[in-house]
Amino acid sequence: MRKKLIDIIGATGTVFSTGFWMRRSITRWAWALLAGVLATQLSSCAWLDNKQRSITYRPTPGIPADFAGLRPGDQRIFLPVHADCSAPAQCPTASSSISTTNTNIHPEPQRIELWWLPHPDVEAPTLLYLHGTFRNLSQNLTKIDSLRAAGFAVLAVDYRGWGQSTFIVPSEATIMQDARLALAELQRRETRPAQRFIYGHSMGTGVAVEMASSLKAGTDYGGLILESAFTSFSDVARQVGFVGYLGAMINTERFESILKISKVNAPLLMLHGSADNTVPMVLGKQLFDAANEPKQWVPIAGGTHSRLNQEAPVQYQAAVTAFKTAVTLKNRP
Repeated sequence: MRKKLIDIIGATGTVFSTGFWMRRSITRWAWALLAGVLATQLSSCAWLDNKQRSITYRPTPGIPADFAGLRPGDQRIFLPVHADCSAPAQCPTASSSISTTNTNIHPEPQRIELWWLPHPDVEAPTLLYLHGTFRNLSQNLTKIDSLRAAGFAVLAVDYRGWGQSTFIVPSEATIMQDARLALAELQRRETRPAQRFIYGHSMGTGVAVEMASSLKAGTDYGGLILESAFTSFSDVARQVGFVGYLGAMINTERFESILKISKVNAPLLMLHGSADNTVPMVLGKQLFDAANEPKQWVPIAGGTHSRLNQEAPVQYQAAVTAFKTAVTLKNRP
């Protein structure tokens, strides 16, 4: 039974990472019955819950051997993660930050790593970068550089489980805790609330929407950018047929952006590739349709899930730069 559960969980994890299409023919009552049995099994096995989360998020610790490092003047910052960081005011601030270049030391308590990448223009707005599953910051540097080239200073975070942050098997709760800690650092470094932007890619869009739904536009931040977004983990799973449908019923990780996007009232930019085989464009469009105005939808013909900035660099840069300019001009005192 354990082996069968692992196989199903593995297939479910694939839903969030590859978008692999699988179809099975089975009646709805049988689906529900099987899902109920598996849910009961999962609820009694903590190690299976860990297995599910590990496959779903596929955290990537460490730094690739070919990583060339950051630019001169950029900073790597380590912040301790306290037990309670459910709101920015409860998170550690600069006074408790740990700046170090020694990547072999893991101070107690657990920590997250942030990159502070200032822009040559000191008046440039600041963007909080929230990455998706699998790739850590060092593997996202090309995309980060594209956003920086669009005119942003960037504060980027590796959640626990990724990069040089403390290795754990992450969950929706720990990822959100780490993101709120990063938000507190963003608020400290960018003192102009309306010049703060929140950006999320893939799973990071779920993080960004959850965060933005509890913030006030103009007072806490100025704009939201979502790339390759989805409505919920469950909806992504259902796109792959029976195995995904079953996985959606037993998976405890949700990121239900579709239930939270109506609480977001800041200007919104969404980009999505038409050839995205991980998160079908239809899910991104559903989320966009449920969002409040002002909003902008930028479909990229032939674009895939993670390389829009490389596959359509002119269109990508133009859309992000125009959005940044429009929001900052509107919010300028």
